[in-house]
Amino acid sequence: MNQRIKLLAEQAGFFPTELTSVGPSVEKFAQLIIRECAEVCYDHSRAAGGVDTDFGYGYKDCGDDIKRNFGVEK
Repeated sequence: MNQRIKLLAEQAGFFPTELTSVGPSVEKFAQLIIRECAEVCYDHSRAAGGVDTDFGYGYKDCGDDIKRNFGVEK
């Protein structure tokens, strides 16, 4: 499990032993939320004219950074 996701799960009240038994479910859930958040950035990028515009490129970078921060593949 990605360390950042693990830390957030523990802050949400999961105990390390629980993460071992339900880890894949928690991690998959977190990855889905992370992808949805990044997708919002990508939607804004497309609405701003895509990566050919400064705003569009910035939104795309934001989505990529969100995924990178949590170790979620593209």
